[in-house]
Amino acid sequence: MTAFKVIGKPTFLGVLMVWTLLAGCNNSAVNIPPLPEGVPTASRLVVPDQGIYTGAYIEAGRTEDQLTLEGIEGFEELVGKHQAIIASSSFWGENSFPTRNLEIIARHNALPLIYWSPWSRPYEEKRGPDNTRLDNILAGKWDAYIDRWADAAKAYNRTILVSWGLEMNGDWFPWSGIFYDRLPVHPDWPKTQHPGPEYYRRTYRYVVDRVRARGANRIQWVFHVNNATFPEVSWNQMAHYYPGPEYVDWLGLSAYGKQFHDATWLGFPQVMENAYNELCRLDPGKPVIVAEWGVGEFPDSGNKAQWITEAFNAFKTKYPRIKAAVFWHERWQNNDESYSNLRVNSSPEALTAFQTAMRDPFYLGFPVTIEVR
Repeated sequence: MTAFKVIGKPTFLGVLMVWTLLAGCNNSAVNIPPLPEGVPTASRLVVPDQGIYTGAYIEAGRTEDQLTLEGIEGFEELVGKHQAIIASSSFWGENSFPTRNLEIIARHNALPLIYWSPWSRPYEEKRGPDNTRLDNILAGKWDAYIDRWADAAKAYNRTILVSWGLEMNGDWFPWSGIFYDRLPVHPDWPKTQHPGPEYYRRTYRYVVDRVRARGANRIQWVFHVNNATFPEVSWNQMAHYYPGPEYVDWLGLSAYGKQFHDATWLGFPQVMENAYNELCRLDPGKPVIVAEWGVGEFPDSGNKAQWITEAFNAFKTKYPRIKAAVFWHERWQNNDESYSNLRVNSSPEALTAFQTAMRDPFYLGFPVTIEVR
């Protein structure tokens, strides 16, 4: 991939020029003037006027960060297309920055999406807040870790998509709003019976402000909600968690069909329609990334291949603000010894459906980034 640099704020015309050059240059060099010395810059993922970046989380172990080049290439060979975005996690309990993973992704000419999760071992869902709890973060108890993480992101010096504290409107992660209802509300905060969303919003801003203050200006922040709220009550809706447009570059969404054997099968429109509309109402102009999507193989309940085909068709024709979609490719065993198989090759039919979609040039296999100031 040619590295593009565009001076100044990107405009529609500037982005169009980048895409025109990309389409016509093949492997030839493009002479674009460099930015002046000493000018602070930030890199941004170009939002395509036409098309959607395709990406994947490719099963990466218990801590979701054990990426290998072989795993990435194996997935791409399976589906028949290079992936523009490769996702993995960075759990706070590991007390590290995923430099190795990001270098693998960069050498593969892809862009990283990091799920940066304030979570401590043993990484069990629905057990409530741990020592990475939101009030501890706001009290400054994790400042040293945030600073080290930010410094490493600055040193990496390439574009990163970061989803901090994903799916907060659910009831499974320790940063979920439901777990903070009994905490006292700070006297300077708005009075509310349900302070969970306010704790989340303020912590999100706190983390972003601290990272930016360290000069890590090549991060694009993803506000990443679940498609359905749990519990489904008014105070737990997406809008109550939104930290504000100055803190968000992409609106993100998890959109899963049936994952567990005892769940109800839902068609793709049931999974996406209301959630997409609610998410888009948060901001009129920001692009949307389906930061996680997928469905299990349950032939007695529904047709996975058809579900995948419907999803790709809907991304292309019905949801114009979706500009990236990251498939969750994993199989795991549940506590009741049942299996959830979300892999693209859980059946020959599911794989064929995914491969067919990947042959459509609308789904973009390489990212384009630009330099802005």
